[in-house]
Amino acid sequence: MPTPPSDALRCPPPVLSVVVPTFNEVDNVAELVARVAGALAGTDWELIFVDDDSPDGTADRARAIAATDRRVRVLQRIGRRGLSSACIEGMLASSAAYLAVMDGDLQHDAALLPQMLAALAEDDLDIVVGSRYVADGGLGDWAARRRSMSRLAGGLGRRLIKADLQDPMSGFFILRAEAFRTRVRRLSGVGFKLLLDLFASDGTPLRFREIPYRFGLRQAGASKLDNAVLWEYLLMLLQKLVGPVVPVRFIAFSLIGGLGVGVHLAVLWALFKGLGTSFLVGQAAATLVAMTSNFFLNNLLTYRDMRLRGRALLWGWASFVAACSIGALANVGIATYLFRAESFWLLSAFAGILVGAVWNYAVTAVYTWRRPRAA
Repeated sequence: MPTPPSDALRCPPPVLSVVVPTFNEVDNVAELVARVAGALAGTDWELIFVDDDSPDGTADRARAIAATDRRVRVLQRIGRRGLSSACIEGMLASSAAYLAVMDGDLQHDAALLPQMLAALAEDDLDIVVGSRYVADGGLGDWAARRRSMSRLAGGLGRRLIKADLQDPMSGFFILRAEAFRTRVRRLSGVGFKLLLDLFASDGTPLRFREIPYRFGLRQAGASKLDNAVLWEYLLMLLQKLVGPVVPVRFIAFSLIGGLGVGVHLAVLWALFKGLGTSFLVGQAAATLVAMTSNFFLNNLLTYRDMRLRGRALLWGWASFVAACSIGALANVGIATYLFRAESFWLLSAFAGILVGAVWNYAVTAVYTWRRPRAA
């Protein structure tokens, strides 16, 4: 039997782990540590930076601080990106009884952490949420467009969950570790809103309270919000609606494939009906154009966390075409055969598209985006 550790080696876990997902936040790291340390004076805490291999050296800056402060830890992820998945990995790396999540851009008020922790411990709650949409909360200096997008996304999220949560888009909250662990296997891990994912997961309803906070000003760096973030949010909502059986990447691939159908038919119509080419030439050209557009959209959106850049982008396109060559041949062959037999070009085109689409997803998921490649 293994020898139990001596009393000198026994060290209880911290009461609270603060998990901070980061990407290119090097200039905010030291200030964030100082704010958390000041807010949690008297509390046994740790701060876990989960960095998605920031090129600006965020992980190295955090490690330098960790070398002199054992309460700071760094989890650096290679070849993976995503706020929700980063938070999940950081929380799983902790043995604390309470888990907090906050952004690394200094826009969440660390001074509220003691109040949120006290409410969680004293009022028998599962989670306490920093809310911008309750009395005394606010969005700070957000532009009108961003405010509108936030309200729209929040409204969609509230339709999905069975709780009167005013700010399901909040990225600032504390919850009991046991509440997280009972739900973690049902989380999608997609996108940037883990809170909504937690509330939308099946299980006992979370006992919660919202505490107002006002969104602060970014001190350094640039916002990571873009149109792809909204896409990931919609994918997460779809994942929750259809359940965990259907992979979220397949959902995204299928949606982009639907756009590819439109591209395919438009090119085929232009060549076959507009320019008078043979159906075989039109179908072949339409297949190549749709395949190319699908590759670039999937690289941008479906495989955003494994996005190919630089020379790797050209290599990826070539591998995509090569891997799908059999599907493309089946597409053209079946469509041409049906066209000659039935003389109905639209049905023939759809049959070819279906065969090619099934093959494309299965093969490219294995070969094209199998692993991250250096640009």
